[in-house]
Amino acid sequence: MGRNNKQNQNNDSMDIYIAKLAYIGTAISTLGDGIQTIAAGLALEALQNAKNDSSPTNNGDQTAKVDNMQKQIDYLIAELKQIKKMLK
Repeated sequence: MGRNNKQNQNNDSMDIYIAKLAYIGTAISTLGDGIQTIAAGLALEALQNAKNDSSPTNNGDQTAKVDNMQKQIDYLIAELKQIKKMLK
């Protein structure tokens, strides 16, 4: 009976390990999607600015957008740090 109990514990440990790996994989994928979204937004903004080069731009609006993107990047970095802690 002790053998079955130990085997069940090993199966439970393996299930937990698999679940952790799935969580980490999903988190990394989500972070990647976030980075791609930020990059796409920057590319779109650069194209729009190039097209409207002759019209004046609103520096306050530009600053707010950059600040918002910086907050998003900071959030993504914090998430990566959490994942790094989980891997230790």
